[in-house]
Amino acid sequence: MIHEFIQRTNEYPIIGAISDSIILDDALESDCEVLFFLSGSVFDIDKKVKKAKEAGKMVFVHLDLLDGFSRDAVAVEYLCKRTETDGIITTKSSMIKVIKSFNKISIQRVFLIDSINFDAGIKSVKQTQPDAVEILPGIMHQITNQIVSQTKTPIVTGGLIRSKEDIIQSLKAGAQAVSTSNPKLWGL
Repeated sequence: MIHEFIQRTNEYPIIGAISDSIILDDALESDCEVLFFLSGSVFDIDKKVKKAKEAGKMVFVHLDLLDGFSRDAVAVEYLCKRTETDGIITTKSSMIKVIKSFNKISIQRVFLIDSINFDAGIKSVKQTQPDAVEILPGIMHQITNQIVSQTKTPIVTGGLIRSKEDIIQSLKAGAQAVSTSNPKLWGL
């Protein structure tokens, strides 16, 4: 399944990050092949995922940002069995193995705020071996290059992506794809 993610992001490396239901229709009509759901609840996530899948999108749900879920193995099981999600994003390294046990793509989100987080993030990725890593903020191109070379894992950059130049620089630094919640950037 990671091969499909890589293929789709090779074709179109911009990922639509959906943080608000209002922009879901824009994302479905966009050129984005992959969508990250950064909001939702136990009441609506299955419908949102189904709508995106019907539009031919590859869909990932950010476990940590859903309302009404306990952010544990049971929530992962629910998402994997009750929705059509292709994978799950999480900051919790302990959930990576659980996600993989359901044959879903695991994306570990890592916040790089200082050198301690950088070192801890590299160590965590090497230990948990997620299918891909999303690093935030995505505008730190020198750091992106280092993570790509040290982890040998597909990297998605996200956070503070505000321009076409940010996307180009992330891709030049070795990112597989760039996630952005700005619909104006989805059509580049």
